Amino acid sequence: MNLLDKSKSIMVTGAAGFIGFHLAHRLLVEGYQVVGIDNLNAYYDVCLKQTRLTIMMSHENFTFSQSDIADKDSVMGLFAKHQPSVVVNLAAQAGVRYSIDHPDDYIQSNIIGFYNILEACRHYPVEHLVYASSSSVYGSNKKVPFEETDFVDHPVSLYAATKKSNELMAHTYSHLYKIPATGLRFFTVYGPMGRPDMAYFGFTDKYFAGEPIHIFNNGDFEHDLYRDFTYIDDIVEGIVRLLPKPPKADDGAPSKVYNIGNNSPEKLMTFIQTLEEAVGEALKREVVFEKVFEPLKPGDVPATYASTDRLQAAVGFKPRTTIKEGLTQFAQWYVDYYGVK
Repeated sequence: MNLLDKSKSIMVTGAAGFIGFHLAHRLLVEGYQVVGIDNLNAYYDVCLKQTRLTIMMSHENFTFSQSDIADKDSVMGLFAKHQPSVVVNLAAQAGVRYSIDHPDDYIQSNIIGFYNILEACRHYPVEHLVYASSSSVYGSNKKVPFEETDFVDHPVSLYAATKKSNELMAHTYSHLYKIPATGLRFFTVYGPMGRPDMAYFGFTDKYFAGEPIHIFNNGDFEHDLYRDFTYIDDIVEGIVRLLPKPPKADDGAPSKVYNIGNNSPEKLMTFIQTLEEAVGEALKREVVFEKVFEPLKPGDVPATYASTDRLQAAVGFKPRTTIKEGLTQFAQWYVDYYGVK
């Protein structure tokens, strides 16, 4: 990060979101000027977003705007005012299953919103645009680990289709307007202050509510779902290392895509067992979740598994936090934050 000028601002969209908050907070602690944008929508608990925002607002080098990136005039105004040198676009409508019943939200935020960010970067040139893609672009690909050069033209959810569209849009703008753009394919990010709509968070909520958890693997332990669970601090470290390394125009467009995953997929049931142990450790008692097994849901994929060779070659880093370490941190935060016993 010593290559970035601390007198210039870094814009983080989705700053009150899970990844956005952790990234912005890291940058603020390191002394960077951060402009945060978030519409604070009610997709999940707004109180959690407000808690994250309160932490960031305690830093004098943080500026916040409650804005929606789908509002082009608002986006253009913020770029004109703050003239960011680096933009990290993490604002998006997340969730695979939610996209099945709420497609409009995904088109507005993930397509129109990202288009507005690209247009702003075109008219107010930046040194580097970093944006969130997703492991979901790999669809139901069978070859593992997933590599950035794999064929990804068969998405199995609208969410995945919007993220693949983002990559195509970014490449086009990079080609036409020489905007250095880096897409990040995140693999199942988890950790403290995470998203309540994510399975691990929901499982923990269900336990304290005295309700069973629903597991969508047909109860097939031998052919269980595999996920490349990636701890939030590893995600942030990868982003921070990439920020001062905008791609070069090697093939006519300064555009690249990287996987950020743990490169060590775990069975879903192993993850759940580790979560039970972590919650039990935080509570100082044995914890067992009541389980109900159901069929795989539309849009879900059997396995996610990242090759991180390209990321390691670029920045000398690969995610390293084990699920035991990561879930221990999450469980302790959850117990403390919600005051549960």
